[in-house]
Amino acid sequence: MKNKKILFIASTGGHLNELLQLEPLFKKYDSYIVTENTKSNKSLKQKYPKKVNFLISGSYTSFLSKILYPFKLFINCWISLYLIIKVNPSVVITTGAHNVGPMCCLAKLFRKKLIFIETFANSTAPTKTGKIVYKFADVFIVQWESMLEFYPNAIYGGWIY
Repeated sequence: MKNKKILFIASTGGHLNELLQLEPLFKKYDSYIVTENTKSNKSLKQKYPKKVNFLISGSYTSFLSKILYPFKLFINCWISLYLIIKVNPSVVITTGAHNVGPMCCLAKLFRKKLIFIETFANSTAPTKTGKIVYKFADVFIVQWESMLEFYPNAIYGGWIY
């Protein structure tokens, strides 16, 4: 199974932390990690040489970042297209959030299996990304049983931690 390619993608912070809990799968499959290019994520390049790629960090917390966000998202779409073609994964696994949207859409467009794991941080309300991706993900996993109310066809997988 080592030759089966899996692309793991998450935005920085808690979403990436959750994704890294799947590290045993990184060794089992030919795995690639995609996350945002932030100072805190640079060490991933040393831990997983040639297996880590970065998107432009796309937060939209300030007025200026809200203006720049559409441009960053556009560039991230092109980076995601490049990576889906270059890596050619069989499966894309993500824990969200906003910067993973283009990769999720491209995974479906290129007929890749898409697995979405809704974040542990939300136990009473769905995320924006989750609500969108739920409609077309091949497998949608929730970490709280209460989330099945919002995602009735999801799989309750329990906590990723």
